[in-house]
Amino acid sequence: MRIVIVLSAACLLLGFATPAFAGPALDTVKSNADEVLKVVTNTAYKGEAGKKAKQEQIRKISLKMFDFAELSKRTLGLNWNKFSTAQRQEFVDLYKGILEDAYVDKITSYTDERINYTKELQLSENSAEVQSTVVTKSGEIPVYYRMHNKDGLWRVYDVVIEGVSLVNNYRTQFREILANNPPVYLLETMRKKVQNK
Repeated sequence: MRIVIVLSAACLLLGFATPAFAGPALDTVKSNADEVLKVVTNTAYKGEAGKKAKQEQIRKISLKMFDFAELSKRTLGLNWNKFSTAQRQEFVDLYKGILEDAYVDKITSYTDERINYTKELQLSENSAEVQSTVVTKSGEIPVYYRMHNKDGLWRVYDVVIEGVSLVNNYRTQFREILANNPPVYLLETMRKKVQNK
């Protein structure tokens, strides 16, 4: 799971080649990534205060790029129905915090990897997959962003890296916990994880 988060983070900041098949979903990923790159390379952010300011800016951009509610719903799958409305909202907030904590530090340690977008594949009328390849010193890694159009905005609801889905990976972990425990137990576990960051 750690490699998925690290690579997801890296993909938000890399240099971009001209895509072969561009579209609105791909444009959305690229524009958000360009914003992150500006934050990461801004020399005005110095010291611990600068690092915190940089992290906060990256979090704001992630809110525009990712649909955390949809990501949460897909991650819980059928278990979503076991959660009350209030529990669902808490899950979304905690899950967002866990994901952000996992990748914000990685983003701020930007190196010189780059990403090539190969195409935007339409999955349905309101969903698409932006296919890309991360080029590192040790090779190329396929990274696909699954997105949907909601209220006229394209946002990411899953990231697939080398065939491993972020949603499916977490779904397996959460399903194991919820198989023998109520939603409140999972929420408490997540609260502790966020508090102990």
